[in-house]
Amino acid sequence: MKENHPDHVPEIQKTTVFDAPIQKVWEAVSTAEGIASWFMPNDFQPEPGYEFHIQSQFGPSPCKVLELDPPHRLSFAWDEFGWVVTFELKEREGKTEFTLTHAGWKPADEILPKARQKSSVIRNIMDTGWTRLVEESLRKVVEK
Repeated sequence: MKENHPDHVPEIQKTTVFDAPIQKVWEAVSTAEGIASWFMPNDFQPEPGYEFHIQSQFGPSPCKVLELDPPHRLSFAWDEFGWVVTFELKEREGKTEFTLTHAGWKPADEILPKARQKSSVIRNIMDTGWTRLVEESLRKVVEK
């Protein structure tokens, strides 16, 4: 299996429960304004196939909406590295279980051009970043 391969970089997955209705969380993760409020500026539109940009610290990152199933699932390709980010939402008695998955990592030692760092290094940095974004930034937006 891939998990046992020494070059394999595991996906990032963050699951939490927000004290907020599913529709409020959905709006925060599926609209340009919502995404900008906790993640990064963007020109996102909730349409399958829509190409948009996220303004990262390295400049605009091209993205494309891959899957849209309101208010339960949004998936998009992010940048040119083969990354796929997925937001999954489940209603839980007036609260929302939210899972973020960041998949599509290159082999551990492969250098990612924009960051000029190994895939494994960027994955670890982003793992910490996603924790902060989901547990602090997104939580603040949806639970206020």
